[in-house]
Amino acid sequence: MHVPDGFINAPVSAVAGVVAAGAVAVSLRGARRELGGERAAPLAGLVAAFIFAVQMLNFPVAAGTSGHLLGGALAAILVGPFTGVLCIAVVLLMQGILFADGGLTALGVNITVMGVVTVVVAYALFRGLTGVLPRTRRSTTAAAFVAALVSVPAAAVAFTAIYAIGGTTDVPIGKVLTAMVGVHVLIGIGEAVITALTVGAVLAVRPDLVHGARGLAAPLKLRVDGELVDAPAAAPAP
Repeated sequence: MHVPDGFINAPVSAVAGVVAAGAVAVSLRGARRELGGERAAPLAGLVAAFIFAVQMLNFPVAAGTSGHLLGGALAAILVGPFTGVLCIAVVLLMQGILFADGGLTALGVNITVMGVVTVVVAYALFRGLTGVLPRTRRSTTAAAFVAALVSVPAAAVAFTAIYAIGGTTDVPIGKVLTAMVGVHVLIGIGEAVITALTVGAVLAVRPDLVHGARGLAAPLKLRVDGELVDAPAAAPAP
């Protein structure tokens, strides 16, 4: 989904750049509340580095077509939506500079589509699902799966809308929409699997590190006769 230079005309790219810059500015302020201090800041760096590395791994989705993790849903759930936008923006900037993966003149388009849209859609859906599902690790992981699955075709629709306004090729918009959504539904399945596995793994050992699962505490385990059992609940203070 990385948009190259020249694929979207200059005026629309400029407007997308303004939108992306505004989203980053708002996210910088919101991230201070989400991280809650210097101790949580390294986690955002780890999430960005993880997404940067995993995005380099492509998986086949159709004949002659491959996909990779976008990471918006994963970042939003792990470190919060504001910090998630910053993580994806940094990843896209580094990819454009170091690997020419996405044009620098299209950086605003890429951040808007792959950063802002995926984060907003995924986190809104995740919050909605966790609000009605039981507060368990299994349901939280399932909510992460669905949120990631939906966020990818949502980003494809957003790109198609931008292309309809400022696309520089002669491909009909109907064909672009069909191709983008069709392929990215398949990519969304891969994204959902990776997101669910990662969120589930972190929840299993450190649920306190998952922004979207704050308040979901893991029970204290005791080893009794070589087996791990749940510790009895502490009696309430008088």
